[in-house]
Amino acid sequence: MKHVVILGAGFSGLHLFYKIRHLINKTITVTVIDSRSHSLLKPSLPEVAFDGAPIDHSLVPLRHSLESKGATFLEAEVTHIDPAECVVTLSQGDPVSYDYLAVTMGAVKDYDAIPGFREYGYSVCDDVQAQRLWERIKTFNGGAVVTGSSKSVWGSRVDAPPLIAPCEGPIGEIMFMLDHYLIHEKGLKRKQDFSIDVFTPGSIFFEDVGDTPRNAVGAVMQKRDIALHPEKVLTEIGKDHIAFADGTTRACDLAIIIPPYRAPQVLRDSEIGDEKGFIPTDEQMRHLDYPNIFSAGDVNALAQPKLGHIAIIQAGIAAATLLNDLGESVEIPPYEPEVFCIMNMGGHDATMIVSDHLYGGPTDKAFHSPISRMMKWSFDSYLYYNKGHMPPDMALEMTDKILKIL
Repeated sequence: MKHVVILGAGFSGLHLFYKIRHLINKTITVTVIDSRSHSLLKPSLPEVAFDGAPIDHSLVPLRHSLESKGATFLEAEVTHIDPAECVVTLSQGDPVSYDYLAVTMGAVKDYDAIPGFREYGYSVCDDVQAQRLWERIKTFNGGAVVTGSSKSVWGSRVDAPPLIAPCEGPIGEIMFMLDHYLIHEKGLKRKQDFSIDVFTPGSIFFEDVGDTPRNAVGAVMQKRDIALHPEKVLTEIGKDHIAFADGTTRACDLAIIIPPYRAPQVLRDSEIGDEKGFIPTDEQMRHLDYPNIFSAGDVNALAQPKLGHIAIIQAGIAAATLLNDLGESVEIPPYEPEVFCIMNMGGHDATMIVSDHLYGGPTDKAFHSPISRMMKWSFDSYLYYNKGHMPPDMALEMTDKILKIL
């Protein structure tokens, strides 16, 4: 039997696993390795940070979820990958050899790249930070809020859109959900009691979509008196201010930041990443240099922006390519990335965005309705109760048709 090793059990790693698990104990064995005991369902983290939702509903226990389906789960740090010998070295336990390797580790949120973040900054990018932000929000009684994305730098081996920010969708949820909470839960008034300013390192906000979603978001920002400041590259967070590379500062009582993204250090040390450590693949998600290595999700150099929907698209392609290598005749989907997200805006309000504008496509839509909020709640709930298993392909295709109609 061939041994498939999956490094990372986030969106892409779990989706790939569920796509190939029918071959376990027939033609393959599978080992999944992750440094955490639970997979983190990141789409629900804004609800943790701004609604106080229980963090348990954002966590999927990995050992039971995977081993009940025939896989072996190892909770350990990956310290080295030897692509020539096909061996993965771990922080504890014996080295693990593989016939096929799927690198789905996700990107590292580099909080320490921002001076002052640990003392004065907040974020929604992981379970620790989301809970920490909720504790701060509960005691925040007004002042100047500043939120935005840090600048990230990518490699150059693949032809991917050169985005400056990894993904600015979470900034939309931060500003709108916080605005709703401060007004409806705390009884504060805009301008009089608090202000929200948004910065972006790019010349335009939401650079990964076209004018329709961007204008829809901008209209709500204007209605809620949320100011936008483009071309602002974050350099420091202070106790009462936030500083940018152009020498300007803004008064700030609460800084909520998307930090720079970087590849896990092990990928740079193991020399299977590009010059920034991200995994270079072709459009079938196969490594450009090592044909038995696949990658999907944020750690894949093609994944721009760093978005859960793109991680799922890539994982499906990687699984199909791997299945063909294993002797199954399955159609490998073309790589047709698109931006799809549902932005919670507080209460029953949400905006659904679907756009392939960044990739030269014709679709560029925004649907602002309580229906969007219901769809996000349904999706998050499905993921939690099905242990990170994405809805069936038929349901995803039906959702895509509904989006096109809307």
